[in-house]
Amino acid sequence: TYDRPYIEKWLKDGNRICPQTQQVLSNIELFPNHLIRELIRQWCLNRGHEVPSPVQDIKVGSLTDADRKHISSLLQKLSSSLSDQKEAAKEIRKLTKQMPSSHSFFGESTDAMLQLLTPLASPKTCEEHPDLHEDLITAVLNISIPDDNKQAIVKCPSVIPLLIESLKLGTMETRTNAAAALFSLSALDDNKVAIGQLGALKPLLDLLEQGDRSAMKDAASAIYNLCRQRENRGPAVKDGAVKVIIGKIKERVYVSEMLAILALLSASHTAIDEFEKLNSVDCLLSIIRDSDSETDKENCTVVLHDFCNYSRYARKGIREDESKWNNSEDGRDWNRKANAILDRVRPSKHISYTRTN
Repeated sequence: TYDRPYIEKWLKDGNRICPQTQQVLSNIELFPNHLIRELIRQWCLNRGHEVPSPVQDIKVGSLTDADRKHISSLLQKLSSSLSDQKEAAKEIRKLTKQMPSSHSFFGESTDAMLQLLTPLASPKTCEEHPDLHEDLITAVLNISIPDDNKQAIVKCPSVIPLLIESLKLGTMETRTNAAAALFSLSALDDNKVAIGQLGALKPLLDLLEQGDRSAMKDAASAIYNLCRQRENRGPAVKDGAVKVIIGKIKERVYVSEMLAILALLSASHTAIDEFEKLNSVDCLLSIIRDSDSETDKENCTVVLHDFCNYSRYARKGIREDESKWNNSEDGRDWNRKANAILDRVRPSKHISYTRTN
């Protein structure tokens, strides 16, 4: 727990990465800790002290002329010798992490973003100098965090194609940070569409399937964000999302994240076809029975409900498993959906097992 004004200043400075887990924050809404506040109040009253008033907001620093000149000089070095490029890239990476006010410099100017990415114009540079590649992609991630920068960055024609390409090559940290940058930029709905249209989903799914745990986490976050936009769901299914996601669920890897994505895709007939081929009903039923997460249970039930509207296989599997569902007294929404599934699969003259398209 920290004082709200200090957290607000930290967020206004552009920070969106948890200092403990190093994961990109998916939600920056603040919630007051009433318990701590009450403990402080009681302590003050018991000792005769006045209860302190909330601290006033702290003014956020701005970029000075000297800062602007320094950043401009670093960008110029990116067009110089290879050693100068590497030195400048490392300094810009450090600067954009430690001095959030520097982010505004890049958000104000498309030329600045183009200059930043100049050394990566050739794929050969990315392959032969992975350290330079990693530093510049990490700088893009840092710059992408403030909301005011997101639209301007996506409008820069080279940024998204380069991030997509960086999902496929370079160090694992480069690939992870490229995914995190796409997740950050996809917070805006218009950006979701643009990123999806440029082909980000397939390499994100490949990273989800092949990457380490940190890479998988950021790839899953980006995929979820993109699939919140309806236009991206069909391409995600076409690119193999269901197979990759079901595979991770069966491995019990980031199950909550995988189920959240699957619930977005499950209304698609193509997704249901893939789901059926993978014999996945038992897997979701086991989560409903055994998981302690109400959200996971609800997402499983959403998927199965959509599946039962389309698949005889799903209804048969759930009928066989019905005796294991012992939640009839639970009033939660997911349980109502579960009962709706059971109502659908129990023998009835109204049920048809004919698949419709």
